[in-house]
Amino acid sequence: MTKKFSKENVLNLLRQALNNTTANFHSEQWEAIEILVLKRARLLVVQRTGWGKSMVYFLATRLLREQGAGPTLLVSPLLALMRNQIEAAQRINVKAATVNSTNQKDWQIIREQLLLNNIDILLISPERLANDDFREKMLLPVADRIGLFVVDEAHCISDWGHDFRPDYRRIKRIVQALPSNIPVLATTATANNRVVADIQTQLGKNINLLRGPLARTSLQLQTIHIPTTAARMAWLAEHLPQLAGSGIIYTLTVRDSQRVAEWLQACGIDAHAYHANLKEERENLEQALLKNQLKALVATSALGMGFDKPDMGFVIHFQRPGSVVHYYQQVGRAGRALEQAYGILLSGDEDQRITDYFINTAFPPQAHINEVLTALNQAEDGLTQKRLKNILRV
Repeated sequence: MTKKFSKENVLNLLRQALNNTTANFHSEQWEAIEILVLKRARLLVVQRTGWGKSMVYFLATRLLREQGAGPTLLVSPLLALMRNQIEAAQRINVKAATVNSTNQKDWQIIREQLLLNNIDILLISPERLANDDFREKMLLPVADRIGLFVVDEAHCISDWGHDFRPDYRRIKRIVQALPSNIPVLATTATANNRVVADIQTQLGKNINLLRGPLARTSLQLQTIHIPTTAARMAWLAEHLPQLAGSGIIYTLTVRDSQRVAEWLQACGIDAHAYHANLKEERENLEQALLKNQLKALVATSALGMGFDKPDMGFVIHFQRPGSVVHYYQQVGRAGRALEQAYGILLSGDEDQRITDYFINTAFPPQAHINEVLTALNQAEDGLTQKRLKNILRV
């Protein structure tokens, strides 16, 4: 092992990245880095929120680049996640860039820098992998010199995952095409045994697995049933000022995020709505929360996976989330670097009705299902997807 890859030197990099001179490796963090950098192997990491999965691939990228490897390609599901990670990477002199729908004016410059080997890690969404122009102009020219391939929030790759994304399935073909000596890292905090097995199938049965406990001792959890929205809003106005620090209030709908934020502002509490319909404001709101410049963001699930605020004091759910996995993912935003933080679930009478609505609208109308089944039944030799779309005129 070279001097640069000594545990002591990597620990110094970790402390630099975290801006904490007393930080230490979490359990199995060092082992994960060894698997990727020393063994150049494939690895699935299933660890609790706040464990430091992003530090593993940033440090591995830094070390692999020092050894002459090509850039890291990171598939990441959310823009908020990408923005946080770019800032974290810069603290250890890892040059990161992202290609997404909000920075199209920068694409040409990023492509030039990538081809010149001046970018250490490129962050993209799974949907970007489906873009022919991206694959031709950016991915293919560097495909033979990728130093590390990372699949963040890897439960999205699984049919059984709570946030399955069809575009993640393309990752399987990419991984299969990579040389065996190119390390691959998949990370998640929310994968049960069935999801883990599916991820292993997608990324290769020879993939190493590091799996730790998912409990968070710093989080104090409680649930309070308050039947009406008005009573819950009154509860927030009374108790939110008593909670230390800043945090997130999750709602199931955009309308509720706006309504609750407006109510809290009327009560003199600095809270702002955050949802997918906001565009340019979202980054400013994220930064305001990170810097404790407001008390709370009243957010839909648009503020979720990967948003990293280590000193977040609380996460409150205004309604019950759609699943236990969604709850774990969201409440895990709080207390990552605090001795105590609070997760408070306010359940109401309308929770099940809203959840049922989202479940029902996730499926196509029955008439459309019948059309598809009829078309398939009438085709003796089956149909390609393109032919099926032509028949249905979709």
